Amino acid sequence: MNKTVGSTLLVAGTMIGAGMLAMPLTSAGIGFGATLFLLLGLWTLLTFSALLFVELYQTAPSDAGIGTLAEQYFGRPGRIISTAVLIVFLYALIAAYISGGGSLLTDTLPTIVDRDTTSKVAVLIFTLFFGAFIIIGTHSVDKINRVLFFVMIATFVMVLSLMLPEIKLDNLMAMPIDNALIISASPVFFTAFGFHGSIPSLNKYLGGNVKALRISILVGSGITLFAYILWQLSTHGLLTQNEFLQILQQDATLNGLVTATLTITQSSMMANAVKIFSTLALITSFLGVGLGLLECIEDLLKRSFNINAGRFSLGLMTFIPPIVFALFYPQGFILALGYAGQMFAFYAVVLPVALVWKARRIHPNLPYKVWGGKVTLMLVLILGVIITSIPFAIRAGYLPFVVG
Repeated sequence: MNKTVGSTLLVAGTMIGAGMLAMPLTSAGIGFGATLFLLLGLWTLLTFSALLFVELYQTAPSDAGIGTLAEQYFGRPGRIISTAVLIVFLYALIAAYISGGGSLLTDTLPTIVDRDTTSKVAVLIFTLFFGAFIIIGTHSVDKINRVLFFVMIATFVMVLSLMLPEIKLDNLMAMPIDNALIISASPVFFTAFGFHGSIPSLNKYLGGNVKALRISILVGSGITLFAYILWQLSTHGLLTQNEFLQILQQDATLNGLVTATLTITQSSMMANAVKIFSTLALITSFLGVGLGLLECIEDLLKRSFNINAGRFSLGLMTFIPPIVFALFYPQGFILALGYAGQMFAFYAVVLPVALVWKARRIHPNLPYKVWGGKVTLMLVLILGVIITSIPFAIRAGYLPFVVG
């Protein structure tokens, strides 16, 4: 039971992070009504696809990674494709978290030579300190995540107590500036429910307990959805759409969100509360995704190359590439999340649907089976393909860019 609680908090903590912080940045132009529609729809889609992995893990060892699952049903090509997509996805997320963490930490550090140097130092401090818990192991991440999660929730309650009384109905009734922005924003919203890369770590931590994993996913994602709705209600109700957009166009980082709150409310207490919450949310997400990436690399080396790498070596392979991205492209927070959304659509929707489709033919009588037959799987697959194609449509000019 203790591990189930810890796993539930890891699910929620992984999601309530950079995606939550990026949503106000990308939804400022679409209004609360469209935002609520996206939240409910994508939560349903991604909780369903996460449960498909639970069904699949009944047929595999508890320590198997996603690449191992893919190889089990689609051979060597399945492992290569799924592992490549997963690693790119997780690297993009980690790069976004490191960029965001460095952005938030920069203003708390004394100036070191100049702001650019200070920003680079902040990125390194953030990664080295919190990355150390990931390198130590899942138990270490579970312990610190519990503390940070409860502090984050307490801060979140304080933020809501300050913001909710100030919301204005007219702000909530604002219509999208451009209806096409709803489609453009969906990959970032999609990523906001992205904990799927941590499922192998959770399954291994829970010893292959299908019931505990299912409970962790349902309760953890439910907590996240509730928090997201309250957060979007607060930000959309408090911040005037046009003023918010103008501020974000000047600074489309997490500091931009804090600045927007301070400028519009003139409340330093509220702005500081938002910044503390933002920092904690980013850290908990970084911990969950970083753990998933490290164990994905470990699974790849162990099962494909018969290499048992140490945790320190795995840590270097996990963090050096995203650190380089964050150091040389510090404004890439939203960009990284957009690419992560593209990769995530394949990994979290297309892949589990394909695996379950084949698994149900080979194992028709599994004890646990996610609701829905072939029609449901096909519908989910189509939605995944559509979301995967959105970044291409944006770059081709068929859809508008979101702020940032």
